[in-house]
Amino acid sequence: MSSSVSVGALVGWMLLLTAKHIIADFMLQNAWMAIGKDQKTGWAKPLLAHCLIHLAVALALILVVAPRFWYVAFIDFVIHIIVDRCKGICASHFGVTLESGHPWFWTLIGVDQALHHLTGFALSIYMAAN
Repeated sequence: MSSSVSVGALVGWMLLLTAKHIIADFMLQNAWMAIGKDQKTGWAKPLLAHCLIHLAVALALILVVAPRFWYVAFIDFVIHIIVDRCKGICASHFGVTLESGHPWFWTLIGVDQALHHLTGFALSIYMAAN
């Protein structure tokens, strides 16, 4: 891996992975996924469906831009499952929902989104450097 990274490549990958995140996390995620993945039970199918959407969108975009990085979509998939499941465990254990008015609701959403964007940043650095 190179010790220097092209700023243009880094920005390009960040834009691509940010677009992927917007599409998969907001445009293609439905209520069944968003609510279901944070439940104490029955969370596996909604979480898997949601993360498979992330995988499909990431894989499609990466294959168009740089097919040699196809495996990065699978890395993103695994990390997304881990982050979202950890959020789900916190939400279900502490009753953190919008309806409950729990003071941690927006903080938990913010931490979740920050971790997803840091994942995108790390993956962008890797792809830009290679």
